[in-house]
Amino acid sequence: MGTIVISQNVSLDGFIQDPAGDEGHERGGWIGRIAALPDLARITLDEALGSEALLLGRVSYEWFAARWPSRSGELADRLNSMPKYVVSSTLDRPVWNNANVLKGEAVDEVSRLKRELNGEINVPASFQLVHALIEHDLVDELRLKIFPILLGAGERLFGETSNTKPVRLVDTRTIGDGIAILTYKTVQIAVRGSNGGRLQDDHATVARRESE
Repeated sequence: MGTIVISQNVSLDGFIQDPAGDEGHERGGWIGRIAALPDLARITLDEALGSEALLLGRVSYEWFAARWPSRSGELADRLNSMPKYVVSSTLDRPVWNNANVLKGEAVDEVSRLKRELNGEINVPASFQLVHALIEHDLVDELRLKIFPILLGAGERLFGETSNTKPVRLVDTRTIGDGIAILTYKTVQIAVRGSNGGRLQDDHATVARRESE
């Protein structure tokens, strides 16, 4: 069974859009304003080496595919060689090495992928896909690199959900000029009864189970 890991660079106020500054957003390029790029590169490499596959939305796939095939080095070699799965109904012929298109309904396709793969399935960027995965309780872990900057506009990492989603903080550290690396595990409690088995959050149950 695979595990879905959301790995994101995010501003303190929750925005993730155009961190590198090459997508044309008026407030893009914010990742380069914080002096910790060597540390971030090491973290990115470690995540890639520890992942079984990448899972991407179409737009994020096209951004990665336009940049990494021509690059060299340990990170480029890993990203170019590892399996990549793209959730898209419009992408027909992916050009990036070892890329596969998941054309069915996103939730069903990702659920199947989790059953078929072992190890971590890393999801970088792809905020619309992230919203769907969180809504349908398919995310196992959140790795957030929180930058000490307030952007005030852009696409947000988290969207609206139909119910609350409890998470548990499992690791914290700081790199560079105040970039906080926070790792959370998601916790899902199935409450059966009048709700017909719908997933709901029971924080008291979560707390009790975590203390056992």
